[in-house]
Amino acid sequence: MSRPDFDLSVYLVTDTAQCGGPDRVVETVRRAIAGGVTLVQFRDHDLPDDEFVTLGRRVKDACSGVPLIIDDRVHLVADIGADGAHVGQSDMPVAQVREILGDDLLIGLSAQTSAHVEAALSHGRDVVDYLGVGALHGTGTKPEAGELGLAAIREVVDVSPWPVCIIGGVAASDAQDIARVGCDGLSVVSAICRSADPESSARELAQAWRRAKGR
Repeated sequence: MSRPDFDLSVYLVTDTAQCGGPDRVVETVRRAIAGGVTLVQFRDHDLPDDEFVTLGRRVKDACSGVPLIIDDRVHLVADIGADGAHVGQSDMPVAQVREILGDDLLIGLSAQTSAHVEAALSHGRDVVDYLGVGALHGTGTKPEAGELGLAAIREVVDVSPWPVCIIGGVAASDAQDIARVGCDGLSVVSAICRSADPESSARELAQAWRRAKGR
């Protein structure tokens, strides 16, 4: 088993509309990585599969050494040449995702409760590589996610055998709190995708995270 190394410190999840269209997604990713983003997830619920693959390959080219995760569309990971997939609780079950992707790609799972962690663990430690937990704050990006808050997030972190990143309205000012509950990184959409300067926004997040972790 030789899965890619990954670092959850500053995890960018793309939003095509917030970036300003497909071309801007590619540019946002490129500039965000220059600013310190350590992992990228390509997410777009609207594009048909063929356009998703075309744009996904462009995003992959822009990732320059940073792993690329595909949201939900597990069947397109190979076509894009991505490093893995991320699924939510209502998407394909993680055991099935692992069967499709094999042992050498990454799988991230969204989790909101300790029961979600236990359910994933029932398939073994190797089925998942990291958890995305949230929402920290209520957001317009995924209003259905609901606001968990730090206490509920800590409960998930405490039972997770996997590294955990926090998503949901996360800003640089949240870094200290996120580090304090034992998380391994912060995941953002709007903080970078809506930014007029994705590079400086990514840099601010990376610096805040380093300070929070005492590095």
